[in-house]
Formats: sequence, structure tokens, C-alpha cells
Amino acid sequence: MARRRTTTVNTETSRTTGKRSPVLLAALALVVCAAGAAGWGGWQRYEASHDDAASFAQARDDALAAGEQAVQNMNTLDHKALEQGLDSWEQSTTGDLNRQLVDGRDDFARQITEAQTVSTAKVLSGAVTELDQRAGRAGVMVALRVTVTAPEGEPAVKESRLLGTLTRTAGGWKLSALGQAPVGSTGG
Repeated sequence: MARRRTTTVNTETSRTTGKRSPVLLAALALVVCAAGAAGWGGWQRYEASHDDAASFAQARDDALAAGEQAVQNMNTLDHKALEQGLDSWEQSTTGDLNRQLVDGRDDFARQITEAQTVSTAKVLSGAVTELDQRAGRAGVMVALRVTVTAPEGEPAVKESRLLGTLTRTAGGWKLSALGQAPVGSTGG
């Protein structure tokens, strides 16, 4: 009889002891925290971009910046750069105000050339008094200091408050009306 030879094969594999590496656990925790922070940040950004208050605030800021610049442009004119200044007036306006400036351009040019004055305006402060995004209209009040320098004599400085109406056009907010702000009486 032949003897059969049997061999024993070790089928035992290395066992895990149930302990995890602390470095692996820390890395896993960091990945979970990073994913949570990214998700939360993305959600906050989505909400902010779809927030009506943020849209309104941006429109208000745009209208104020355009209004202040337009009022400043309308109060700045140098007889040495007359065409550029009058072009700036026209580019800052729309509607009836723009038509008045275009129609009266030759008269304005003649008056400024004869007087040889230089007027510069500096915005002191401004505020949006009303904003209707749907209608594309806004109101602004701008306080400014205008300095008029004639060929002879000292420069004249005047501070004033102006009320402007803005209309939204394809080119942005433009001034459609401009006038002095009334000065109220505080006496009773």
C-alpha cells in the first residue's frame, strides 16, 4: 500500500486587531470636514446670488455711482476742453434733459468761450432717494462743491444740493432730470 503523503497548508491570513491608525482617522475626519465646509459654502453662495435684497442693493449702488458721476459731469466744464466737456454732459444724460443739452449746445459753447471759465465739481455726498428697478427709474440727491475760476480774480466756491432723476438705459443709468434741492424751513 502506498502511503499517501499529506501536507498541511496554512490558510490562516493575518488578522486585523480592530485598531485603526490614528493618522488614517485624522485624515478621514479632515476629508469629512472639508466636504461639509465646501457644501455649506456652496449653498451660502447660491443663496446669496439668488437673494432679492442683494440684487436690490447692487442696483442701488449702481444708480448712486452713476448719479454722482453724472451730476459731477454736469457741473464740470473747462473752456479749454469745451467739446470734451459738452460731450460728457450729453453722454451722462438721456430723455428731455439730453435733448435740451443737444439743442442748446452752441449757446452753451458760446457763453463758456466768452466767459473763459473753468468749473470743477467735487461730490461731497450722495444718496438714492428712490429706486424702482422694474420701471428703470431712480432718484438721487447729491451734495457737491463747485469751484468756478474766471480769468481774473479769486475762484468762487459754492456748495449745493441737487436732486436728479435717473433712467436706466442700455448704456446704464443716465440723468434724465436735474434741479436744485429745496431748502426746508425748520421753524415752526
